[in-house]
Amino acid sequence: MDSESSTAVEILKREIPLKGAAEDAFVAGEDGRNVGLVLVDVVNGFCTVGAGNLAPATADVQIAAMVEECDRVAKIFADKGWPIFALLDTHFPDRPEPPYPPHCIIGTGEEDLVPELKWLEGAENVTLRRKSCIDGFIGSIREDGSNAFTEWVKTKQIKVILVLGICTDICVLDFVSTTLAARNVGLAGPLEDIVVYSRGCATFGLPGHPQDLMHHVGLYIAEGRGAKIAHRVSFSH
Repeated sequence: MDSESSTAVEILKREIPLKGAAEDAFVAGEDGRNVGLVLVDVVNGFCTVGAGNLAPATADVQIAAMVEECDRVAKIFADKGWPIFALLDTHFPDRPEPPYPPHCIIGTGEEDLVPELKWLEGAENVTLRRKSCIDGFIGSIREDGSNAFTEWVKTKQIKVILVLGICTDICVLDFVSTTLAARNVGLAGPLEDIVVYSRGCATFGLPGHPQDLMHHVGLYIAEGRGAKIAHRVSFSH
């Protein structure tokens, strides 16, 4: 990021700051409520260098850090036997998703989990849900009208979800916003709180889409919708 972009991000953070402090942490399991982990679109098409139109063209520090945190947090959830719900962006070639170019098309490999998270496939307490739209809540609706995500929440009696993934200002934000709205009208079962882990999220950097700026904007809007933003995640013993 050049000095001009850095200055713009600093101005933005000053003008629309997050409410929480920079050291705010979420301690999973601290209050005894059931916690579920939601991973949003940590797939090759968004994370693996050169994997597609919306993947990074070169090594990307923010995205690499997000993948690392997703792997770290998911492994702790798995070790504890806590539930994990992973959304995977997956598209049919004849169904475009404007305004975005073709991405995560079935059969290309872009729609698959990144190598660091392939271990989730077949792991206990892990639910994988392929979605064909930006919003993972909408993408969890089955043909019969039932919803795989809310079913997961109700079955596991989840009170808090911890959300990580990509893109902070697009798929993560849409999923969080819709889920909060569903919670508010009683459509999300026992769900009470949504926590978005800032270092466990990332967005892409392309012309017209400044990465650090849009990452902050995504977190700011999610917080405004009612999500809690955590900058560190730890676990109760």
